[in-house]
Amino acid sequence: MKAFETIYERHHRRVYSLCLRMVANATEAEDLAQEVFIQLFRKIGSFRGESAFTTWLHRLTVNHVLMHFRKRGVRLEKTTEEGEIGEIQDYLQSAAERPRFVDRIALDKAISELPPGYRTVFVLHDVEGFEHEEVADMLGVSVGTSKSQLHKARMRLRELLNKKTDKKTDKKTETKKTESKNKTK
Repeated sequence: MKAFETIYERHHRRVYSLCLRMVANATEAEDLAQEVFIQLFRKIGSFRGESAFTTWLHRLTVNHVLMHFRKRGVRLEKTTEEGEIGEIQDYLQSAAERPRFVDRIALDKAISELPPGYRTVFVLHDVEGFEHEEVADMLGVSVGTSKSQLHKARMRLRELLNKKTDKKTDKKTETKKTESKNKTK
């Protein structure tokens, strides 16, 4: 039990963080992280040492969250081609107006606003570094679906981040207009 306690202390933040990025809900992530450690306690004997323990634990966590999605009936979002060209044009037109950096809080919030299918593929590929083939195997979809979901997730993130930037710019512009009106009065 003391050894398991040490494992928990060393790795619970990483497991919780991964769960949180995948489900975008703090309460649900806490529950899933606890379930992962219960599963770890049961399956620790199956760790063969062929990879790093952290890699094995990471995979155990990802698989547990994916099983949670399957049990809950969360599916990859069905997408259509409607509006994609408009999103791309909006992105290209506003590219010069976007800031060169995005603050971490805005990015985390935008990721949490992605539909579950988009968010899962984005986190697995862009955040965790899995290849499309691995993501497709984990989710039980084709490689093409993984690539499509990732592309659409990135486009939606850009849209969400641009909206946040536009709102900040609009507020600054309104404030400046109000200040200049007050000065002229």
